[in-house]
Amino acid sequence: MNSTLATEPTEKPATPSLLETWGKNERMRHVPPLEWMTEKLDRDLRRRIEKLCASAAASPSTEPVETELRALGRSIDRLADTAKYTRGSNHAPADIAARIDAAITHAISCLGSLDASLLGRRYPYQTLERSKAEPIYGAFLVVIEHVHRLTKLIRAVDSRIDERLLEGLVTLQEPLREQAIA
Repeated sequence: MNSTLATEPTEKPATPSLLETWGKNERMRHVPPLEWMTEKLDRDLRRRIEKLCASAAASPSTEPVETELRALGRSIDRLADTAKYTRGSNHAPADIAARIDAAITHAISCLGSLDASLLGRRYPYQTLERSKAEPIYGAFLVVIEHVHRLTKLIRAVDSRIDERLLEGLVTLQEPLREQAIA
């Protein structure tokens, strides 16, 4: 028996595959987590949009406000279409505020159907495909931009809109005393 044969490995060590897998790729730092986008759309933006729509309905109708409301609804629909390739109900409500609320609900359900652990990861290079996270985040940023534009337009019509948008932002645990301190 040769002693050199006993020291040689009987099997070759497994070489790592040169192909990448989606789940093992690093997260893209420029794309926020899916939970954050869903939370932002459902809580912050929905509350802001409801107050803006209520103010638009109470004030005299102007063409730029109506145009921006329709553009906001289309941008929310585009976000839902980017997140999932299914359409919502074809029978959207006639009222623009109800239509936007239904679009937000549909977009949230589409975002909820995505895999949060894979969405922010880069696709493997061998697939030659782009990640789905970048178009979704881009569509989300377009929704935020339309909300900012609508806020500027409503601000010109309703001077108290900022007060209503900021109410409930801070709640005191111990309310101030009615009597003067000094």
